[in-house]
Amino acid sequence: MQLTRHIIAAIFVFCCFFVTPMHLVAAPEEEYIIISKTGSDSIALALNQLDVKGVGSGKVANSLDVIIRDALDFPGLFTILSSQVTVEEKSGINFSALGSIQAEVYARGAVASTAGNVTLDMKVYSVGTAKLLFSKTYVGKENKLRTIGHAFCADLVEHLTGSRSVFGSKIVFVSNSTGFKEIYQCDFDGKNVEQLTNSRSISLTPALSPDGKYLAYTDYSTGRPVLYIRNLLNGKTASSGKSGISIDPAWRNGRELATTLSFEGDQEIYLLKIDGSIYRRLTKSRGIDLSPTFSPDGNKMAYVSERNGQPQIFIQELLSDEARRVTFNGDYNTQPSWSPAGDKIAYTTCENSGEFNIFTVGADGTGLRQLTAQSGQNESPSWSPDGEMVVFTSNRDGKKRLYTMSSTGKSQRALFRMNGEQAQPFWSLFRK
Repeated sequence: MQLTRHIIAAIFVFCCFFVTPMHLVAAPEEEYIIISKTGSDSIALALNQLDVKGVGSGKVANSLDVIIRDALDFPGLFTILSSQVTVEEKSGINFSALGSIQAEVYARGAVASTAGNVTLDMKVYSVGTAKLLFSKTYVGKENKLRTIGHAFCADLVEHLTGSRSVFGSKIVFVSNSTGFKEIYQCDFDGKNVEQLTNSRSISLTPALSPDGKYLAYTDYSTGRPVLYIRNLLNGKTASSGKSGISIDPAWRNGRELATTLSFEGDQEIYLLKIDGSIYRRLTKSRGIDLSPTFSPDGNKMAYVSERNGQPQIFIQELLSDEARRVTFNGDYNTQPSWSPAGDKIAYTTCENSGEFNIFTVGADGTGLRQLTAQSGQNESPSWSPDGEMVVFTSNRDGKKRLYTMSSTGKSQRALFRMNGEQAQPFWSLFRK
């Protein structure tokens, strides 16, 4: 009977299916955060074509220009304007002309490439005040143009909004493109897909540590679900080392992670160290507890429990162990993901129609919002590092693939296309 219970729980969770260093030279003129025009959801950015400095730099400048424009378009934060006016004049920048096209920010830059080394000089201005917001020089190798371009994009977003960006972050996920379910990772925009595991079995529920050093995941190579913790720097791997099942990892910080273990009979959530040893038992309730996710300060844990008969999401204070239920809409709520800002939890609901959709709810249980609807089965939400986007799984095109959307459910689009199916994405908070 107990074994059957373990198998049901496993099905319940899993069936829902370097770059070289870059030198930065900063010369900020002032601290400034852009407030976009009333009624606008984006910042109007006029982005000049990159100038070329020196012979043979034209191709590199063109490539960098495309990289920067594509990257800035990805999160939906900017409206990139196509200028029909003369901006650069002998006397300087024509801010009046920029204002006439409703630009709020103006960016210009120049590129030099010599013997495989690239220098990108960027300047960003406030159109309204005609003042320089910041100026930076980015230096790197020609084979790392994405890193150079994305470094500027990250600085631009963080300077204008005061919060971290998605640029340089990674997404790990599961794919069966080889015929086995293995763990892969890609850049924030779906580029540079890389296979991380080769167990030729079933590997599931990947999670990267906040510092990007460790990958935790569940693997079935031994015939039962076992939690593995891999050091991505040296390849060394630890496991939970307990009998029964060990599933569904979530990082509390760079040194501790939670997972569900069954070695004591019932399936409860435990806090582990990075060597796989148990640090503390977190839940002590009847019924299955799984799918932990932590508040940004690590003091609270949201998780799924069937203590009331059906899976619902609870929040537990780690100091007092006091738990409270936060989902009351629907009878089947799973896969919680706590936002980086700490104010919301995204999760998956199985609706009465049998359709799986993604909702968000405030950490206090208020502000329920539906993000997906009438678009196939949508599940496994995970927040971007800035909290402005969500990556998730959907089969709306017939196969399970990864999609992104804004935190309000807008701009839903496929992340990339690759063979097989993809599921269980996790957007890392770490950024190179």
